[in-house]
Amino acid sequence: MRWFWMVLPVLLVASCAEVPKKAPEPEVTPKPEKPVVGVPPKMKSDTLKYLSKRRISPQVTRPLNVRSRCSHKDEIGTMTRLDLLVNEAEVKTFSAQVTMKEYGTCRFSLSDFEQAQKMPQALLRHKKDSACTVRMWEEGAKVTIAFTGCANSCEGDAFSYLWPIMVEAKSGRCF
Repeated sequence: MRWFWMVLPVLLVASCAEVPKKAPEPEVTPKPEKPVVGVPPKMKSDTLKYLSKRRISPQVTRPLNVRSRCSHKDEIGTMTRLDLLVNEAEVKTFSAQVTMKEYGTCRFSLSDFEQAQKMPQALLRHKKDSACTVRMWEEGAKVTIAFTGCANSCEGDAFSYLWPIMVEAKSGRCF
């Protein structure tokens, strides 16, 4: 037992000692490698590594073409009416009215907007309220119409409950 009491102070002092720190190694910036055709680029993050194994490919960027004249009522009573014609990413006709039960109605008309961009997404910007934009893009067989910053186009608090409008590209059916 005496042996333990003699070694204990030495161990306590040794545990408080600082270990000298190594000098930081200089950062070596690798030379950018020339991309090899047919070889996928090296993935840096774990998420990208995971996605590369899933055989997910990026969406093809091509001009949007869609025609829709539809109306839809969902399970909670939201009524959507849409009249849309986009030809080679140029919006020719756009009129949308979305009525949310107990919250109000949002109305959008092409006459209130100007087309700011065609590719990679059709982008409409409100003439009087530059924060209000409408984006349209294609995802597989569906076209999405999304609204950003357009609370002035809606009654009351309706914009807080406004979701994007989805359209089947071939049939023009909305949901």
